[in-house]
Amino acid sequence: MEKLNLTQQWDKTFPKSEKVNHRKVTFMNRFGITLAADLYSPKNAERRVGDGTSGMGKLPALAVSSPYGAVKEQSGGLYAQTLAERGFITICFDPSFTGESGGNMRNISCADINLDDFASAIDYLVTLDEVDADRIGVLGVCGWGCYTFPLAAMDSRVKAVVSATMGVFDTFANGDERLAGRKALDELRTRMARGEKVEKLITVPDLDENSPEFMKDYYAYYRTPRGYHARSVNSGQGWNPTTFLSHWTNGIYAYADEVKQPCLLIHGDKAWSYQQSVLMIDRLTNAKSKQLITIPGATHCDLYDGGKDKVIPFDKIESFLCEKL
Repeated sequence: MEKLNLTQQWDKTFPKSEKVNHRKVTFMNRFGITLAADLYSPKNAERRVGDGTSGMGKLPALAVSSPYGAVKEQSGGLYAQTLAERGFITICFDPSFTGESGGNMRNISCADINLDDFASAIDYLVTLDEVDADRIGVLGVCGWGCYTFPLAAMDSRVKAVVSATMGVFDTFANGDERLAGRKALDELRTRMARGEKVEKLITVPDLDENSPEFMKDYYAYYRTPRGYHARSVNSGQGWNPTTFLSHWTNGIYAYADEVKQPCLLIHGDKAWSYQQSVLMIDRLTNAKSKQLITIPGATHCDLYDGGKDKVIPFDKIESFLCEKL
């Protein structure tokens, strides 16, 4: 595997819990890219989640990802650590080409590779002696909350799905708009191939008087001490400008009707993205069970870290996972 230069000090956007063990780990995805991850496990390993008994048996596990453009030190890491406090072994990873993970090109994404990143985190979990390989779930936040569904359709090892404040990769009204978007990126790609300077894609720009409320919501998380992280694309590093090309030719919902696992969706009713979860519930026609928990008054980014009112429903997430795993 590629040797990664991993930061050893605690540099998360949330406090370190004394209730869990934490260590940095690496693993390789199917494309040969080495990924960096944080592994969390409960210090009280005698607790058994699900059946209510005690002992030193294997524990259920979760593969977790932060929002699209974020790093493991941000929102996903908070979910992973908190659920480890509640008895799960969790792993939160940086996707290929971002954060501390490998890949020669930086800050670019690819739908196919990123989906495999998620599956490769499960590959790592099933190798651990302390993990019950028959009780593995996935949890994704924002854009990675979208990825949980094609992953569940692809990977039968996933036994339960949690999607928090689900985002969207394609907001075009029709195929003609989508084609125009691709054409614009194709032109950028041509300029880059010719050696011309092309500006990075800044997804969370500076605010001005015309900035929409949803962008203010993002800025309040990614660009302030609340959630800023220097390695995060969304905190200012910016994407490779052609990064969305693969997402505009991959239907994130194409196999939603093939998801069989129980699914829990969580969203704030003040989030710009709320209807994405509403629509996804309808698309999950064959899920064993499906539920949407709506948090009154919560914005999209309130479910990144709980916001000032700490609204992330961890009790309900734990209850769902205890029942379904």
